[in-house]
Amino acid sequence: MQSMKWRIVGAGTALTGTLAAGLVAAQTGNDTAPEARYVMDVGTTAGMMGQGDNREMTLRLGSRLPAAGGAPRADHFLPEGMRMGASVPLVSPEPARPGTRDDEDKYAYDKFARPKGRLLIYWGCGAHAGPGQPMVIDFAKLGKGQTPPELFSARIPAEAVPRPGTSRTYGDWPNGKTNAKVRSNSSLIGQHRIAGNYSPEIGFALTQDFMAAPRVKSGQAPDGSVPLTWAAVPAATGYYAWAMGSAGASTDDMVWWASSATRQFGGDLWGWLSPATVSRLVGQKVVMPPSQASCTIPAEVKKATGEVLMGFLYAYGPEANFAFPERPGDPKRAWRPKWTAKVRYRALGNFMAGMPDMGEAMRGQMPERGEGRPEQKPKPCKPKISGLLKRAAGLGDGC
Repeated sequence: MQSMKWRIVGAGTALTGTLAAGLVAAQTGNDTAPEARYVMDVGTTAGMMGQGDNREMTLRLGSRLPAAGGAPRADHFLPEGMRMGASVPLVSPEPARPGTRDDEDKYAYDKFARPKGRLLIYWGCGAHAGPGQPMVIDFAKLGKGQTPPELFSARIPAEAVPRPGTSRTYGDWPNGKTNAKVRSNSSLIGQHRIAGNYSPEIGFALTQDFMAAPRVKSGQAPDGSVPLTWAAVPAATGYYAWAMGSAGASTDDMVWWASSATRQFGGDLWGWLSPATVSRLVGQKVVMPPSQASCTIPAEVKKATGEVLMGFLYAYGPEANFAFPERPGDPKRAWRPKWTAKVRYRALGNFMAGMPDMGEAMRGQMPERGEGRPEQKPKPCKPKISGLLKRAAGLGDGC
């Protein structure tokens, strides 16, 4: 399992790194842009080993204004239901220095982003793989820049969010400056306020809470295919599933399957997508519609994996947008907001091909909290490149 994890990380990192979208050009000198842009990404991941669902939140504040009166500072003041204290700080990152962890991460990237072997790509829901499958990617050629032509069947542009490189002043959370954590019973409902010395004050109220996580059940059909089923997730705008595994201990080959009816996988499909983008992708049969509650992994995919085939199901969610002043009802009227804020939702389920719901399977083996389970102290977190695929899949900070 440990060997397979590293190989999955290397394969995913190499492919997504090679095919990543370009950065959005900085607009710090654009006087027509809002003074500040704020984005909240909130997600839910189904718990495993008898634990409750995990909730996550990422906050990003970007401004075209300089900090007034010293170093940049900003805070997000939270509703009481978040159970995280009155506020969390949005910290401006410091430039990386030689010999820091950034250099260690780069070393790890160089070491693991160029795996040996091949990647066998399958796609589509159905008992058997369609024509032209698998598509084979040789990592030795990929490392030399020989990207296969027409690798993707659709273009999914990256949805811009504030970044240090696209903002004159920037702050985010989590950042290691507070012990506050999103809890399994945290609630987003209520008033949110962002205040600092490099942006106008931002305020909005949320009525949509964290989404429920999908519960994926996996079976084994007589023909070797793997049926997946799940209950509808409230507020979901569409679903996307993918799975990856090793082709066996005697080979360096990896197997990757995606639910898209066309050859489309990874990249921004692992992130937060707007309802408009999801609707377009549903029309292109890249994303499954919210009415769909099942998908079958082809028998050829399961046969090609000599080890565990681990998978994930994304439930894309709604989006809340705020601005001051608000957008006028007449589209012909000029609109120059002082600030904008966006809240993006998603939820993530997990499964192992051929096994029942992972959470349910483990609950019968692990005592619930307070029923004899020994309390374990959290281990120190030292994120490295080994967590990049985990981060991309929405499984926390990569620790």
